[in-house]
Amino acid sequence: MKHEEAPQLFGLLAEFDSADDLTNATKAVYDAGYRKIDAYTPFPCEPVMEAMHVHHNWVPLIVLVMGIIGGSTGFAMQYWGSVIHYPWNIGNRPFYSWPAFIPVTFELTVLFAAFSGVIGMLLLNGLPQPYHPLFNVEQFERASQDGFFLAVEATDPKFDHAETKKFLESLHPKEVFDVEP
Repeated sequence: MKHEEAPQLFGLLAEFDSADDLTNATKAVYDAGYRKIDAYTPFPCEPVMEAMHVHHNWVPLIVLVMGIIGGSTGFAMQYWGSVIHYPWNIGNRPFYSWPAFIPVTFELTVLFAAFSGVIGMLLLNGLPQPYHPLFNVEQFERASQDGFFLAVEATDPKFDHAETKKFLESLHPKEVFDVEP
């Protein structure tokens, strides 16, 4: 007879009553040395983000760089077309008439920046994500309505199921759930 192993744990999920309780719990979890944590709230909650020490965001840099590339591409395309490839002197105007290049340069700057912002945000957020282990917890459905949740992943170096569960329970959550993959 084949012995089946118990499924490994994704982590633990604690539900709290309010954003303040979640913020305090997140600070305590971070101060205890856990780093693979995530918080889920129905609205943006800046104190929770500060408690998790999440400060760096790559999206603005991606948008800036791609906007510069888009503007440079638009300007270079027009310069190449009117000065190098097809230099016709019509009406005694100069080949390099940069004020005429501004509208297309601006539009390509906005186009590249907007598309890179959306695509960068989706990729960096790991979206679309049709499945996540937290979806297995029935109460997690309320995370987008009125629930405040804190997840500690089992891949965290400090994670020990019994110790971590005991620690989370000491933070006075409504309930602590085991999250199976």
